[in-house]
Amino acid sequence: MAPPSEFLMSVAEVLLASNRLSVQDAALAFARAGIPVFPCVTEGKHPLTPVGFHDASSDLEQVRAWWTRWPSANIGMPTGSASGIDVVDIDVTKADAGFAAFERATAAGLVDGELARVRTPSGGMHVYFVAIADRPQRCWQAASAHIDFRGDGGYVIVPPSILATDTGRASYRLYSLSSAGSKPVDAVALRGFIDPRPPRVGTRATVARAPEASRLAQWVSNLQEGERNSGLFWAACRLVEAGFAPADVEAALGPSAQTAGLDEREILITISSASRRATAGAQAFDQPAPATRRGEAPCLS
Repeated sequence: MAPPSEFLMSVAEVLLASNRLSVQDAALAFARAGIPVFPCVTEGKHPLTPVGFHDASSDLEQVRAWWTRWPSANIGMPTGSASGIDVVDIDVTKADAGFAAFERATAAGLVDGELARVRTPSGGMHVYFVAIADRPQRCWQAASAHIDFRGDGGYVIVPPSILATDTGRASYRLYSLSSAGSKPVDAVALRGFIDPRPPRVGTRATVARAPEASRLAQWVSNLQEGERNSGLFWAACRLVEAGFAPADVEAALGPSAQTAGLDEREILITISSASRRATAGAQAFDQPAPATRRGEAPCLS
């Protein structure tokens, strides 16, 4: 990767040009800047390649081949260390709660190093930050604040991709570029500020099972269409029977399930169903994992 200043300049130049480029040309421009990309369905967010953002590449020949095959494909960009860019995703709501929460974080000095802002088709905002090179930050969701964080293990759709919404077709477009130097955002501090939670005392079971939860989360993030709900259900059952509270299951598996392609409503319903089944005494813990195209699920020891 280019030195930080050159890299940031390249990112800014690509974003600035993206509003007047075709998706094919923009995908190649991102790749030339050293930013890995991958194709997603036309007017949608779902990856077209077998393992989604894990396939992302900045190789010009690979990127050219993808957009020759799918000329109208949207452009996906992995976030975090894979691209060097973290993204704070502000959802649009009737009360603009997400934007209000971001303004509070701005006043507190928690998000003052942004690189760029991209307006999403729904009216929300993606705020780009340079990633912390030696300290990966995982994705998270703060539903109450209507803000998500896209870091390692996630991806976003970038300009000039087009999305079909309830009100028609709209594109991702550059909204603004920062004139000041970009610096990383502390995702943990941001989440603690916009979505404070009372301290939780972990049970011995949840503490002992933390490594297994991480492996299950990685497995869930790789689930493909047709296996995502059943895979998430199975993984959630295993964590509940291992001693995890439903909120802990959501925190452990929710971001990975969203990375796999499930929306927030599907995730909450599936985890709630798994919690009811597991706590009712069903032997989901002893059932084999559903067959997937990404291999066997990790075992809980």
